[in-house]
Amino acid sequence: MKEIIMFGSLGIWEILLIVVVVALLFGGKKLPELGKGLGQGIKNFKNAVKGTDKDEETPKDEKGN
Repeated sequence: MKEIIMFGSLGIWEILLIVVVVALLFGGKKLPELGKGLGQGIKNFKNAVKGTDKDEETPKDEKGN
């Protein structure tokens, strides 16, 4: 049975083409926001898989009370 490698058949030119198309579609200003959102989503997913929640571990800040 053959194993499927996700990016095994993509060369450097195909990857560069994909990056350029994404940059043209979303624009330079929107890409950092998309990257930040993706990173936070991955981080939240990993924490959920581990069973930890950052909000539960850190005490709540009670400023002004």
